[in-house]
Amino acid sequence: MAEHRPSTSRYGLVIAALALLLGVFSGCSREPESQAPQFGAKPQSSAAPVFRLAVHPLHNPAKLIQAYQPLIDHLNGRLQGARLTLEASRDYANFEEKYRAKKPEFILPNPWQTLQAIKVGYRVIAMAGEPRDFTGIFVVRKDSELKHPIDLKGKSVSYPSSTALAACIMPQYFLHSHGINVNIDIENRYVGSQESSIMNAYLKLTAAGVTWPTPWRAFQKEHAREAAELKVIWETEPLINNSVMVRDDVPAQVAEQVRALLLGLDDTVVGKSILAGMETVRFLPASDQDYDVVRRYVARFEKEVRPVELR
Repeated sequence: MAEHRPSTSRYGLVIAALALLLGVFSGCSREPESQAPQFGAKPQSSAAPVFRLAVHPLHNPAKLIQAYQPLIDHLNGRLQGARLTLEASRDYANFEEKYRAKKPEFILPNPWQTLQAIKVGYRVIAMAGEPRDFTGIFVVRKDSELKHPIDLKGKSVSYPSSTALAACIMPQYFLHSHGINVNIDIENRYVGSQESSIMNAYLKLTAAGVTWPTPWRAFQKEHAREAAELKVIWETEPLINNSVMVRDDVPAQVAEQVRALLLGLDDTVVGKSILAGMETVRFLPASDQDYDVVRRYVARFEKEVRPVELR
């Protein structure tokens, strides 16, 4: 089987090692949402209505809150008649459950998730980062003997999720275009988070770990010793970056305020510092139509490689 879902007994020791190195390991749990811890930072008491911003698992929950809470604080200091609270998710599946149920008012999904969220009643108000920064990268140990994609035949590759566009779909299409049948020739391991995907390569559990530039830069800063033993060996072509979306029942004046504040972040020193903490250059204007390129890309991927959502 090309798809691999590790059991607790088989990887218990590995999970412990990952937890020791990374602190919070977001990809281990699969409990129902009602039993899961709530990851987020609540705003101070206010008479203004509170709207949630849920960010897809760019990082483990603790790291994501550290990176994005300054943005929430900045927005709350400037919003008129509304406040925001940040919500992290333990893994991709948990995040996808939330927007499909239309629970958060604002979301920051990846481009494939953007298409799914449009279907249930969200619309795009901005793009989070430069399109050229949205690429898939293959991370291997510096002592790896891999030289060409075809060398991965018979080996294992880790990804955060089967629905991660930059960190799975685009890299799998890259392998497909280089002669790899990703359903047969390699063992695919969907390990729950970006950090875990990288750490699988570091710990030699997989021949390569797939991620994308934002979490890779964060990993290099926070885990310099481990990162020093890794290197990027291949990179995909860019596509389009993550979106910021608003639910269709959020008051228009609130949505417009959030949009304007995001687009203006890179105009100030404080805003640039917040962006640097999120490993994001800037927010750009965007709409639903800008993500049609993803629709076409995914259609080609599903025709030639596999369904995005694995059953």
